[in-house]
Amino acid sequence: MLQNVAIVLVRPKRAENVGAAVRAAVNMGIGEIWLVGDELPDKATMLRVATHHAGHLVEKMKLSPSLATCLAPFSWVVGTSARKGRQRHSLARPRRMVTEILPKMAHNRVALVFGPEDSGLTNDDLRLCNMVTSIPTADFSSLNLAQAVAIISYELFYGVVESRSAEIKPTAKLACSEELEWMYGHIEEALKSMGHLKETDYPYWMHNIRHFFGRIGVRAREAKFIRGFCSQLISITGEKKK
Repeated sequence: MLQNVAIVLVRPKRAENVGAAVRAAVNMGIGEIWLVGDELPDKATMLRVATHHAGHLVEKMKLSPSLATCLAPFSWVVGTSARKGRQRHSLARPRRMVTEILPKMAHNRVALVFGPEDSGLTNDDLRLCNMVTSIPTADFSSLNLAQAVAIISYELFYGVVESRSAEIKPTAKLACSEELEWMYGHIEEALKSMGHLKETDYPYWMHNIRHFFGRIGVRAREAKFIRGFCSQLISITGEKKK
């Protein structure tokens, strides 16, 4: 199942941290790394820290200009964060997060997303995630990027090993992130066409709608149905305004 999992590093600051994160991921059986940013960090530094054991992953690391573009083919996205706030999902402990995603990994591509070392993932980044996990610590909550990748990767590897002796019913294929973004766009357009909400209310309602659909999971055909329903609603409200 781990072949369907990728580590996504968003705007990392130091090549050493990226190399160490790659090494940790390889040790736990994860073989795909994405980096979101304008350019890859210094390759020689990454290779030195990753060691020859993980060098092949540095060589085939994928670069994407934006997180939305990077996540387009993934059907389940887990963000990592230590911060709480009104605009953030409830935070799941890593072990519970693994329990939730194990059934999805058989038929869906899963992305584990880590933010920059100094600031973590933004609210806009987390908006693209189905769920958010937080690593519990005794006091100081900020972990090094490579440490965070190692802990989450270990929990996932351990969960996969333990699942081999348990009956886990695989989840059906879910809509990918790109299909969900199309759906959310249609939903927001439909809400605006009705004119029922104030302009300032849309971010609040879309945050809750995203959280709801992201938490329950939506299949591709369900996303397509919702888009069709919204298109009809937009058409009807448009006719009434004429």
